[in-house]
Amino acid sequence: MEGTGFTLFCFIGIVLVGLLVASVRITQEYERGVIFRLGRYVSVKGPGLFFIIPFVDRMERIDLRIITLDVPTQEAITKDNVTVKVNAVVYFRVIQPDAAVIQIENYFRATREIAQTSLRNVIGQSELDKILQDREAINDRLQSIIDEATEPWGIKVSIVEIKDVELNTTMIRAIARQAEAERDRRAKVIHAQGELQASEQLAQAAERLSLAPGAMTLRYLQTLIDIGVENNTTTIFPIPLELLREFLNSPGQPVVSAEKTDS
Repeated sequence: MEGTGFTLFCFIGIVLVGLLVASVRITQEYERGVIFRLGRYVSVKGPGLFFIIPFVDRMERIDLRIITLDVPTQEAITKDNVTVKVNAVVYFRVIQPDAAVIQIENYFRATREIAQTSLRNVIGQSELDKILQDREAINDRLQSIIDEATEPWGIKVSIVEIKDVELNTTMIRAIARQAEAERDRRAKVIHAQGELQASEQLAQAAERLSLAPGAMTLRYLQTLIDIGVENNTTTIFPIPLELLREFLNSPGQPVVSAEKTDS
């Protein structure tokens, strides 16, 4: 009898220890445990050490850290009928563990599908120039759409970034031609503005020189000196009419319109 009692005592002790071990749960700082009792939601526990009722309670472990979701390349047609291939990356985290378990079967897969669909829709509603030049606005719009769709599941989408936009070779050449034409247009505008400024300065210089009769002669002689600095040059230089004013006023004198200078 004593042996039987000791055996029973040991058996009960082992069962109690087993139940105690089975009831112990430990979650990390970045984890939470969603507890279900007989199929009904009870509470969210953690982090650290806590106990559940063995064979009655069931725990779903949820990670609260930010998850990096790589959205695969999606082929879409833009608003201006250009075919592009776009991929993106989404950063999100679980802020309500109970909703992430109860409201959706697999929140990670659901978020990925929403991200792919939203990416195609936003690209289809945007023009190519906006996608290439105003990518921040596209990212903000994607983040708002995905975050609003996943909010009932306890998901918070923090960042959405378009990583790459692929175009076919024909469109790349067309964009290159457009950029070259734009640069040529800017060069012509800048050249025209320079000509306008130069003409204004020349008009002011001519008006200033006209105030002093001898100023034109001095300027003419200075130009001849500058030309004569270089050797072995032949320059045809027009003579200003101011220098020939006396000859033009005297009848019977020949009129000289140009002078050939060898230096």
